[in-house]
Amino acid sequence: MRTVLIQTDTAVAAELNPGESATFGRGSDDVPVDIVIADRAVSRMAGRITAVDDYWLIANLTTDRTYVVENPEGGGEFVKVPPQRMGMPVPFEFSRVILPAEHGTTGFLVFAPEHVYGKAATVAGSGATTMGVFPLDRTAKYFLILVALCEPRLRDPSSTVVPTVPQLIERLSGHGLTRSGANFHIDYLARTKLRVKQADEGGKADWQRAALINLALRFNLVIDTDLRLLP
Repeated sequence: MRTVLIQTDTAVAAELNPGESATFGRGSDDVPVDIVIADRAVSRMAGRITAVDDYWLIANLTTDRTYVVENPEGGGEFVKVPPQRMGMPVPFEFSRVILPAEHGTTGFLVFAPEHVYGKAATVAGSGATTMGVFPLDRTAKYFLILVALCEPRLRDPSSTVVPTVPQLIERLSGHGLTRSGANFHIDYLARTKLRVKQADEGGKADWQRAALINLALRFNLVIDTDLRLLP
């Protein structure tokens, strides 16, 4: 049996087998919920979680507020759950459900079973071989710079920080990185390795760094474990 665990700040609040559901919200004497979110800005019956094998569904039972489900282990991935959205699949193994609260946000964690992956299929065929994409050398200095660029978002998916070149030099102190060298590696990543397209407007340097971060995290070219490469 594959279970979905729901955890609040203090303890495991629910354990669901496939097909089982749990409601969440502020609750009251006449509106009982399975997971109590004690915040005056949270609806009494705010939503529902339903377990489905190795993933789960979320329902937003409110009429006027949107929830966010983010992947704390990813590169800023999140999905929005609009008002009255029923049975929305959540693809993350580890998720944080975020609700608007009286002072900022509140929420809880959801742990889904480990996802199932198939083996790589070997298909014989004629014609040209499949072209490789994003050929990154993870031992090169440019990859270290890419990891440092992505670090704020990897540590906090909601972060909008785009490290500047001076900040990169300071973060990678001891690696002999100069301003011109950092700019060269950033331009090399943008033009040759990741081939990001130039924005219509905005400063080139700022845009390049932001575009590299977005692309690298979107396609898992840089992941949490790469942070070990940083000083």
